[in-house]
Amino acid sequence: MKTRIIAIFAAMTFGAQAHAQDAAFGTWQTEVDDGTFAYVTVAPCGETICGTLARTFNSEGEYQSENIGRQIVTNMVPQGGGEYEGQVWRPSNNKTYIGKMEVSGDALRLRGCVAGGLICASQNWVRVQ
Repeated sequence: MKTRIIAIFAAMTFGAQAHAQDAAFGTWQTEVDDGTFAYVTVAPCGETICGTLARTFNSEGEYQSENIGRQIVTNMVPQGGGEYEGQVWRPSNNKTYIGKMEVSGDALRLRGCVAGGLICASQNWVRVQ
């Protein structure tokens, strides 16, 4: 019994450390979409990873979008090798898509897909923090 408790504790500790050091965590700048771009903060969200709109910008500078604080990347589950699968919400059309994310250093490629992942649109984000 004691060995089982130690093994469970070790697994929980290792899992928490791996989760805390995830390469996707941080603040990312989106590409311009419909004349605006945003800073998205990617962080743990329960057992998954989520991205929340933190700041929004248009051609005149920073502005207060009604979407600040909303999650646009939800339930991303690490697949290994810097790849994730979950959902992506696009504010400009209020639709949620099958989401795929790939992180490599300070670059993040986010895809929103329909038709079971056959048709996708993507954006390339850069880490700002």
